[in-house]
Amino acid sequence: MSATSPRLRRLHSDLRAMQQLQAESSILHFTADGDLPEAYQIRFLGRGLMRGENSGPIELQERHEVTIRLGAGYPRMMPEIRWKSPIFHPNISGNGSVCLGGYGTYWVPSLTLDELCHMLWDMIRYENYDVTSPYNREAALWAKTQSSHKLPLDARPLRDRLARAAEMESMGIKPTPAKLDRPVRTPVAAVPVPVRAAIPPVIRPPVRPAATIARRANEAEESGVMFLDDAIEAEIVRPAASDSDIMFIQ
Repeated sequence: MSATSPRLRRLHSDLRAMQQLQAESSILHFTADGDLPEAYQIRFLGRGLMRGENSGPIELQERHEVTIRLGAGYPRMMPEIRWKSPIFHPNISGNGSVCLGGYGTYWVPSLTLDELCHMLWDMIRYENYDVTSPYNREAALWAKTQSSHKLPLDARPLRDRLARAAEMESMGIKPTPAKLDRPVRTPVAAVPVPVRAAIPPVIRPPVRPAATIARRANEAEESGVMFLDDAIEAEIVRPAASDSDIMFIQ
């Protein structure tokens, strides 16, 4: 089959529509295999009804499982829908067959998979039911005569997240932006502060007594030896150069 055939294009667009629906709903979740899935396992989380075993009491059921298979004739032909979880509804039989009213007789290929899920959700919450030609007569009789439950059982639209955001926007309330995780800062190792080396104290030569200086001077004069530590550098004073003299710069 060509990769651009109408069927493959439809399978692709249905998957994208279902992903968008799931993002906008806290009610619907699905699983499907492959890039072009032909079967979906869909779970609805919301208020519906079930009947206990052996004609037990009618009870609320808040988890619903449905399988939808897109056969070889889809979208020209209606997909196969099978209810997997217990449900009490006029248009769903005990073995899981689902009646879609006129769509079962005259299927409309333009009806997309996400739109079909909207129809199923409305059936679960008793927003949509038909008691004139039911699959479950007992449920039809109950729906016509009951006064114990306010219908629809669940007031939420399937795209409840989208509806809630639109309602907040109409009230001028901006959704709180998600807090971004702050990056974890790696502690920086402390850089040691260089310690200035202590300045060594100036060691001054010991001051010799005057008698010692005189004695060493006499010794030097007698021996002709000069002690360097006693020598004092003399300042050399040069005579000023006259106009006729030539001064050499050393």
